[in-house]
Amino acid sequence: MARFASFLLFVSIALLLAASAHYYVWVRLVRDVAWPRPLFKTLTTLLILLFFSIPATFVLSRNLPPGRGQNLLFVLYVWMGLVFILPLLLGCADVLRALGLGAVEWFGNTTVDADRRQFIQRLVASSVGLWAFGMTALAIREVTRPLAIKTVEVSLSKLPSALGGFVIAQLTDLHIGPTLRAAFVEEVVTRTNSMNADIVAITGDLVDGSVEQLRELVSPLGQLRAKHGVYFVTGNHEYYSGVDAWVTELQRLGIRVLRNERVTIREGEHCFDLVGLDDEHAHQVVPGAGPDLDRALLGRDSSREIILLAHQPKAVHRAQKHDVGLQLSGHTHGGQLWPFGWLVLLQQPVVAGLAKFGRTIVYVSCGTGYWGPPMRLGAPAEITRVVLRSGQLGQTAVA
Repeated sequence: MARFASFLLFVSIALLLAASAHYYVWVRLVRDVAWPRPLFKTLTTLLILLFFSIPATFVLSRNLPPGRGQNLLFVLYVWMGLVFILPLLLGCADVLRALGLGAVEWFGNTTVDADRRQFIQRLVASSVGLWAFGMTALAIREVTRPLAIKTVEVSLSKLPSALGGFVIAQLTDLHIGPTLRAAFVEEVVTRTNSMNADIVAITGDLVDGSVEQLRELVSPLGQLRAKHGVYFVTGNHEYYSGVDAWVTELQRLGIRVLRNERVTIREGEHCFDLVGLDDEHAHQVVPGAGPDLDRALLGRDSSREIILLAHQPKAVHRAQKHDVGLQLSGHTHGGQLWPFGWLVLLQQPVVAGLAKFGRTIVYVSCGTGYWGPPMRLGAPAEITRVVLRSGQLGQTAVA
């Protein structure tokens, strides 16, 4: 009952925000512009329908058969991204317009007449519309271009010198779901295997949907290859999608799932510990579940370096208390749509890139896929090639 109440509250807040955004867009781009009556009615009706498309999008994405309705969902999700961009641009335009009109009336000692105000209103609306559609086009282009491989080098003081040059291929936040096609997953596998990595680490939010819906889309991941194996840790979306079924399916594909567990990665006599944590929000779906680093590190050899796989960057606060050398995370998508990353900082200590907390270095990937709108702005998707170096604890990022 408590979980249902929390879900209902979340949905209510989300719908209220969506309704507010649509109303603001209607006020500024339809009502205040005073379009001719037929166009006014058409745009008003369209915005009402687009508002109802928001909840419909989530319902359809969860219930449409696999491979069905992808083009429709793509369009609906693009509107979701556009209705985030439009209020933001309109707010900035309103501030500038108010300052401009205020300056004219103050310094010009005159009042701007109604006709001129109407002209300015339409000019602002047209400009905002062009900017919004231009930004949307750029954001869509970003997710449809070939995936980039980003190289990050990290020096770890406890890493044996013989393991210098060890490569971890990090994939995260693929969000395989209703708008992603099999070709995308196949591209990810091909690009990742081209690295000849020592380890492949998938740091959560792999899927948005059940095993029954997505089994065929996910199956190419069984072709991932790495000298010391492919590893996975849960993200919050695995819990929304049926975590136990997904753990079983990934294990069937030959992917080792680490759930508050530690494995030793050996190269002859030289080794380090690879640790995987369950997601920070697991308890919200499965009572009693969640990260347990104490359990994962129980009985460890303190002379070994620790590399931690944890979906959310905030796990670094636990990591630094346990002498972790490197943490690999995702979850934030780098903000995905600028300037959303500023809001992410209210919940996470790092939005993207490398950061240092005491002895612990955390790298937060911008993610390999996307969630919701098929759009990225200022946060390009990546497959990360993490190269480990032995020596004084430090950090170097090379694009």
